Amino acid sequence: MCSLEVLKIDLKELNEGVSTLNFSLGDAYFESLDEEEIKRGNISVSVNVKRTENYFEFDFHTEGTVVIPCDICLDDMEQAIETDDRLIVKFGEEYSEDDDLITVDEREGILDVAWFIYEFIALNIPAKHVHTPGKCNAAMIKVLEEHSATRSSGENEEAAVDPRWNGLEKLKTIIKD
Repeated sequence: MCSLEVLKIDLKELNEGVSTLNFSLGDAYFESLDEEEIKRGNISVSVNVKRTENYFEFDFHTEGTVVIPCDICLDDMEQAIETDDRLIVKFGEEYSEDDDLITVDEREGILDVAWFIYEFIALNIPAKHVHTPGKCNAAMIKVLEEHSATRSSGENEEAAVDPRWNGLEKLKTIIKD
């Protein structure tokens, strides 16, 4: 397991102006978060923090690859990630998150960016993620085709008209005439 302590930023220690923080996150980071969607990866995160008198502006640049399951064969596949994201942070009485503003308890002064980085990565994964053509697990594709063929032939049998509906068809023709 990875210690996520390095991703806790002490806002009080940041000088006014721009500070740059860099993080290299590997498999241990994803395992520490214990989430189902992404279990492994190799990500570099660069964070520029602009501190003014009243707020902090965090600009994240995240790039690398993550390992996620293919939607078709369920085997692991690599997905490239590159995203730029922004957070606006200010001090307040207690921690809160709004749509575009995060308030950090002034007494504590710590912002944990571990979960924000994970969300930036997860939101950058396409809704449909599949291997490039020909790269899916051949055995799984064969099983899927067998089940698809069975299901398709079963649907054709069900598509045949139920004889009970024939009476209604006769009524339709009588009404038309």
